[in-house]
Amino acid sequence: MTAPRVVIVGGGFGGLYAARELSGAPVHVTLIDKRNYHLFRPMLYQVATGLLSPDEIAAPLRSILSRQCNVDVLMDEVIGIDSVKGLVHLKDRDVPYDFLILATGIHYNYFGHDEWRANAIPLEGADIIRTRVLAALERAENIAASGEADADEIRRQLTFVLVGGGTVGVEMAGTLAEMFHIALRRDFRHIDLRTARILLYEAGPRVLPTYRENLSLQARRHLESLGVEVHVNTPVIAVDASGIVAGGQKVLAATVVWGAGVVASPAAEWLGLAGDASGRIVVEPDLSVPNYPEIFAIGDTAHVVAPFRNLIGIRSREPMVMPGVAQPAIQEGEYVARLIRSRVTNRPAPPPFWYWDKGDLAIVGRTYAVADLRFVRFWGFPAWLIWAGVHIYFLIGFANRVFVLLQWAFAFITKRRRGRVLDQ
Repeated sequence: MTAPRVVIVGGGFGGLYAARELSGAPVHVTLIDKRNYHLFRPMLYQVATGLLSPDEIAAPLRSILSRQCNVDVLMDEVIGIDSVKGLVHLKDRDVPYDFLILATGIHYNYFGHDEWRANAIPLEGADIIRTRVLAALERAENIAASGEADADEIRRQLTFVLVGGGTVGVEMAGTLAEMFHIALRRDFRHIDLRTARILLYEAGPRVLPTYRENLSLQARRHLESLGVEVHVNTPVIAVDASGIVAGGQKVLAATVVWGAGVVASPAAEWLGLAGDASGRIVVEPDLSVPNYPEIFAIGDTAHVVAPFRNLIGIRSREPMVMPGVAQPAIQEGEYVARLIRSRVTNRPAPPPFWYWDKGDLAIVGRTYAVADLRFVRFWGFPAWLIWAGVHIYFLIGFANRVFVLLQWAFAFITKRRRGRVLDQ
């Protein structure tokens, strides 16, 4: 008898943890991703600022799952789904399924202005951001060293705009400030990096809008102490090669980083569903797609409303919409895998999904973070220690953890960064 076929679309946190949870189950798993590696996205900003290299926060999917005999990995791109025939359409062939897990993630949202993408780089282009930042510094140095220095162009090259005051913008702003004021401050002879401007724009009333107000305030104060110029209630309305327009003013900047919002993948369209305002599939309490009990959506692909418990086990009175971060995706992936295992072994299904809310952490600069563990909230160095421990723990692969720890230790002691070589 042929084992039931489980197809997982997406090798991010949700898809990978679902595959791992199915280890030893009497199913055949096919994991499909357009990349052949799992990327630890919470540390992308450290690649963008030269603290880590891409291979230190990525691991090949085949290597991670190499000991699971019931898993195949396909590097391919899904272009559609036939829910009637039970087929996943790839570019050149179809893959049949008995159970389908959609963990297709997100794309950055340019709010109808996709032409901005060429000049406002999303964090997923971390290598491009790093190159642009370093190239801007080199151009400013060359102009300043020339006989006819152009002060306006130097100022533009030394202006760095971050669009969006969420976690991406805050973490990038703090790390860029550290990079300019500590790591690189003695490297240039003709420009003073203390004059570099880091501008953070947020359309809403405060940075880190999903955090409690006191933590948002502490994060903003720390950013401003690092020299970051924080602009709230200031949406960016235009982006081009010369800079941005925000608050009724043109701001000349050579580097613009985009982190203003996300939109779900086209998974809902593949199934002919409307999706929520962000395009996510609204799922049932067991994370299945309505009218498709064999199809599940998890992570950023799904709009999940579920009860939750905090770290000390206190259950909420009201359910919450799952945030688009790693922890919900991991727990949803593991839950769906357990549900599929129960179905194929004719065992009782687990109760509806509930979320173990471990809180929120955001790094704001060197040895400074904010932490909301729900039952306690704090900031500063203790929050940074917890942030560092959590991120190291969830890095995939022992070698990656060792490399990142060594690199952090090196950077902390020497105040230097190694990812600063330009190849252009």
